[in-house]
Amino acid sequence: MTETQQVTIFENDPDSSSYEHKQSIDQLQVQFSKFGLTTNQGKVYIFLGKYGSKTAPEVCRALKLPRTETYHLLTTLQNKGVVSATFQHPIKFSALPLSNAIKSMVDTEKERVKKLEIQEKELTKIWDSIPNFHHESQDVQDDKFQMLQGENQIYGKINDMIINTKKNFQIIGTEKDFLKFYHANFLEPLDKSEVKLQILTNSSARTLYVFDDIDTTKVKKVPNSANGNICFIIKDNEEVVFLMKNSESGKEDITAMWTNSEAMIYSKQLLFDLLWTKSKTI
Repeated sequence: MTETQQVTIFENDPDSSSYEHKQSIDQLQVQFSKFGLTTNQGKVYIFLGKYGSKTAPEVCRALKLPRTETYHLLTTLQNKGVVSATFQHPIKFSALPLSNAIKSMVDTEKERVKKLEIQEKELTKIWDSIPNFHHESQDVQDDKFQMLQGENQIYGKINDMIINTKKNFQIIGTEKDFLKFYHANFLEPLDKSEVKLQILTNSSARTLYVFDDIDTTKVKKVPNSANGNICFIIKDNEEVVFLMKNSESGKEDITAMWTNSEAMIYSKQLLFDLLWTKSKTI
């Protein structure tokens, strides 16, 4: 079989012999995203790690990526310290062993966080040196909204909502959304708390394991007629986060909006309650 005809473990065709690895690949992609790798960066690393050293054109053909993007991805992975290159011509790229790659990414992240901690003190000092020129009324609560870009911002906001939940927490999402929530350990603390938890999902049988540690009465599967790319979270009927560009997008492209608008929360609540009554327990 020639390089142009090579079938890889990234094939989405259910009839492909490599389709059985799709779930593991999806899980790896989610885990790599926590280390700062985009979907395609993770894809290239996995490919090189499982298929051995390759030239840029070979990576480009096998993964069906644009030529320019492939070179950019390989350069970025080299800079992250997870891919190495030879001096020969043509240049061949190799994935570092997983343990080495993880250590390199963790060290990079530690260094970045250390720099941010140093900058925090400096920023606070400068901020406090400037007086406040306004006095907000504590009695008026305006509706507010906040645009959230990328997984870090979105998952940070969701985690904050979970920590501060007092009464009820409702989530509706796709199969891929809940895989990411599962690997981010969002659901576990909710199930063990006194909070009223309600989950709606379109997850298939192969990924229902993400709800294994959750009371099954708290999880329902939406009817097939409602299988749209819907994902939103309501906390205590006081705030809502809804994804506008969902988890099918790249790590950095995912977009959401947070708001405490009563009208917006009420409309989402009505939709959730309607779907909850029409859905069946998993």
